[in-house]
Amino acid sequence: MVDSRRRHRALEVLFLVPAVAYLVLFFGYPIVKNLAMGFQEYTTSTFYTGEAPWVGFANYSAVIGSSVFGQALLNTAVFTVASIAGQFVLGLGIALYFRRRFPLSGLLRSLILLPWLIPLIVASAIWRWILDQDNGALNRVIPGSPGWLTSTSLALIACIIVNIWIGIPFNTTILYGGLQDIPPDLYEAAALDGATGWRAFRYVTWPLLRPVVNVVLVLGLVYTIKVLDLILGLTRGGPANATQTLATQSYHLSFVEFDFGQGAALGNILIAISLVFAFVYLRSARREA
Repeated sequence: MVDSRRRHRALEVLFLVPAVAYLVLFFGYPIVKNLAMGFQEYTTSTFYTGEAPWVGFANYSAVIGSSVFGQALLNTAVFTVASIAGQFVLGLGIALYFRRRFPLSGLLRSLILLPWLIPLIVASAIWRWILDQDNGALNRVIPGSPGWLTSTSLALIACIIVNIWIGIPFNTTILYGGLQDIPPDLYEAAALDGATGWRAFRYVTWPLLRPVVNVVLVLGLVYTIKVLDLILGLTRGGPANATQTLATQSYHLSFVEFDFGQGAALGNILIAISLVFAFVYLRSARREA
């Protein structure tokens, strides 16, 4: 009996080895390497000499003390909060709408996934053409439209709108799945007590949907806070750093200025911020539950 259990345990471990090896190789090593690079003077010369002097927190001091950091941090916060709020509210509204039975509802649910399936760099190229001030499709429909991507006051708003458009399908799909798991009997019982419409949503739908909402918001935070290719494709962080975020600035430091040490340091700051917010939100959600 004991030998059988040991063999079963050994078999379980054997099946876990490939997954663990994959995680360590493709996730663990890059993270550890990025953490180490943040404390080194890692430049293009390092690839030839193999030497990357240890500089401690000098990279962190440089990126935090730069003139761009404050603006990038503010843009990241505004972009993340506005995008998540827009995606969630619109996604929830569409998910609630699709609970009704109507002709072609299945087809429309399938079509709504298209924005999510399009690669971000392709979506940004399409929207860059739509919002172009001179030859854009929007300007042909609304003559005299402002320079959405060239105005320092509108460029970030334009990026947020595009990101909301891309994220709505994900929110709709996950929330719709959560709504399907709520038993219809609960709504019938609530209706007998006079809870219909908004009251049914407040006292039946929302409490039972909270676990799904937590997952959607946390995943949305982790995904949105690091958005890079969308902003690069639309504005490249401009004009005048109006759409520069921590992710785009990290990319700029690493692959434009080739200062991989500072780029890694800024990337590590971004990871730390994501982990802190995710931890705080999940802990508060657990307490409420």
